[in-house]
Amino acid sequence: MYLIKLNNKIFRTTQVYLDKVLKEYELSSGSYPYLLILRENEGISQNKISEEVGYDKAMSARTITKLIKLGYIDRKKDETDSRAYKLYLTEKAKVIIPKVLDEIHKLVHIITVDLNEEEKDITIDSLNKILNNIKKIKL
Repeated sequence: MYLIKLNNKIFRTTQVYLDKVLKEYELSSGSYPYLLILRENEGISQNKISEEVGYDKAMSARTITKLIKLGYIDRKKDETDSRAYKLYLTEKAKVIIPKVLDEIHKLVHIITVDLNEEEKDITIDSLNKILNNIKKIKL
């Protein structure tokens, strides 16, 4: 039980921190991942980005609509599939992404400040194992 409780506290605290520092860009802990995924995969479909982020399609649709209204994402019809849309970053998004990444790096530094490199590697390895194990659960 303690592992789950600890994980939840870490997750929630990082969300609160990111929500606070990203507020000036009108982003949240739930919306910035879309920009980072698009940074590496411009032109992917709305469904694919939903899978990558790990949110359901309805949540992704709401978040993408918000990011479009904020001027961070352009949505264009997929020429090969009329039911699908391809997503692209705007220049506005490309300008703020380095600032968002800087805030994330600051947070990582804050939460790992008293860990040496070996401890960081072990922690990341352990968390990856836990994630892979939980992915095996059939929901």
